[in-house]
Amino acid sequence: MHALLALIEQYGLALVFANVLLVQLGLPLPAFPTLIVVGALAAAGLYPPALVVALAVLASVVADLVWYTAGARAGRRVLSLMCRLSLSPDSCVRQSEAIYTRFGPPSLMVAKFIRGFAAIATSMAGIVRTRTGALVLFDAIGAALWAGVGVALGWLFRDAVADVLAVRAQAGRWGLALLLAALAAFIAFKAWQRIQFHRQLLLPRVSVDELRAMLDAGQRPLVLDVRLQSSHDESRIPGALWIDSRAVERGAAHLPAADEVIVYCACPNEASAVLVAKRLLRHGYTRVRALHGGIDAWKAAGYGLEHAAVDAAPGAARQQPDLAAQRTQH
Repeated sequence: MHALLALIEQYGLALVFANVLLVQLGLPLPAFPTLIVVGALAAAGLYPPALVVALAVLASVVADLVWYTAGARAGRRVLSLMCRLSLSPDSCVRQSEAIYTRFGPPSLMVAKFIRGFAAIATSMAGIVRTRTGALVLFDAIGAALWAGVGVALGWLFRDAVADVLAVRAQAGRWGLALLLAALAAFIAFKAWQRIQFHRQLLLPRVSVDELRAMLDAGQRPLVLDVRLQSSHDESRIPGALWIDSRAVERGAAHLPAADEVIVYCACPNEASAVLVAKRLLRHGYTRVRALHGGIDAWKAAGYGLEHAAVDAAPGAARQQPDLAAQRTQH
């Protein structure tokens, strides 16, 4: 904190802009401490609070437009890249995608309060071609709320912030060493958590070429799509049935019997597919494999997709395929 105060004294509000920009671009740096300290300094009359919040909002919108553009140009590949670079489990992308799919651009108003959601949400906005104006509006509101909370905390607890700075100054190098040790312990814990997660992903895979050959030969494995249902309704591997990955046990009771089950998703390391496959094994299926590379590998190989029928009337809602229709199709 003493070093942070020295940086703020040297670089002023330029540090606020740079710090928030780098954090929103994905660097593992803290931004809230900077906002709190600057908020405390604003209470002392050194900086206008409105200007601090405005700079934080500008930095956030600039960074989020970068993620928005990446999503628009690279599609879902940018989500896979995020999860591979992240220390968080691969489920982070799926959970964030589900939130944005359900609530749309208004979810950006709370995105910065949900760890790991902001960049994924703005990338999703680019993927689904959210209007830029809607993105900027809701993103700016969310950034203002987020930055405003930090500055307000610094303003309200300015005396406590001053005490912390004094204690940090007295602690000297030992205080810095403790902070670095705590950071190292956190990174080590997240790395261990990720290693444990990858151990859970040990399961036989089937390649897209093998699956295509099985279908061409007349074999009919039970192919399950465990992506969000909205993605399944847009396009799927021919004959694939959708199953809710969050309620596998309930959905498995309604699936047709099969000698072999192939599960696919659109996630790094086939994470969701593997987790569903393991639940199916516990439910009584004896041969279950995950599709290596998921639907992205299927598309890359040039194999065809099946599209759900859409009502012809303008503005009509998409028909949601029920289980009986899926069984007949399968």
